[in-house]
Amino acid sequence: MTASRPLRTLWVLPIVAASALVQAQTSAQFPSRNVRLVVPVPPGGSSDGMARILGQRLSEAWGQQVLVDNRPGGGEIIGTELVARANPDGHTLVLVSLRFSVNPSLIKLPFDVLRDFEPVSMTAAVGNVLVVNVKSPITSVKDVIAAAKAKPRELTFASSGIGGAPHLVGEFFGLTTGIKMTHVPYKGGGPAIADLLGGNVSLSFASMTSSIGFIKNNRLRALAVSSKERSTQLPDVPTMAEAGVPNLIVRDWQGILATRGTPKPVVERLSTDVRRVLRDPANQDRFAALGLEIIASSPDEFREAIASEVKRWARVVKEADIKAE
Repeated sequence: MTASRPLRTLWVLPIVAASALVQAQTSAQFPSRNVRLVVPVPPGGSSDGMARILGQRLSEAWGQQVLVDNRPGGGEIIGTELVARANPDGHTLVLVSLRFSVNPSLIKLPFDVLRDFEPVSMTAAVGNVLVVNVKSPITSVKDVIAAAKAKPRELTFASSGIGGAPHLVGEFFGLTTGIKMTHVPYKGGGPAIADLLGGNVSLSFASMTSSIGFIKNNRLRALAVSSKERSTQLPDVPTMAEAGVPNLIVRDWQGILATRGTPKPVVERLSTDVRRVLRDPANQDRFAALGLEIIASSPDEFREAIASEVKRWARVVKEADIKAE
């Protein structure tokens, strides 16, 4: 005998209520032990700085230790894969950057960037800044373009490595302005800046975090920032649009991901608590010192942003003929 509609409804309601109760308990009990926050880059950069601020504040809020685990290597793939393969309970997270959305166009990955993770929040972004040695005769973006057009590929630009934001901004700059420069990749932003300070390369589209101290100490000359608005750290430096390159807007974003299958209530709890830390006025000076612009997106907003960034950088990689290391 088939149950009537009212009876079926009565059966379903307790199941729905029980499910809701389980989800609420799951969220309330999280975290039940230490949380591991994997940072797939070496210590010292803006991603590492963000992770340590979040780790400290979330540890205080949760009463459980958030352990920052730097796992550099493989173009940020090694550390990210650890989280792709982790138990999906929210206790293992990864802080990725713009390179996460570039890697699918450069190399065959051991995970799918769109399917194997649960976005928690795009935390922040750091702008890149076009810098030259203060002894360089180049004093503006127009000078860079003119020099590159006069002698194609003679200008060299240093980056932290193939596929990183400083490299991609440089390639995007070349595509947008129609110039040809020679890319010189390094194993990190520090060595790239060191060679620029030594006069061994012409310029760099450097991370704000790695270059701002040298700019303020008058060892590097800042020509333009890649963000939409001027940086509060460098208010006298024009944007690329103001400097004559209107279509070049790039931010090296950061964001937290959990493993695919992490319960939705846990993801929502993570996102709520992370965004609370990001928006807390008590933390703003620390974020500003890293050159970070706080975003604090929702999980759905972050998911959409990742998909958009994957498409955007696939086009740049193809048009610039960028090859993996």
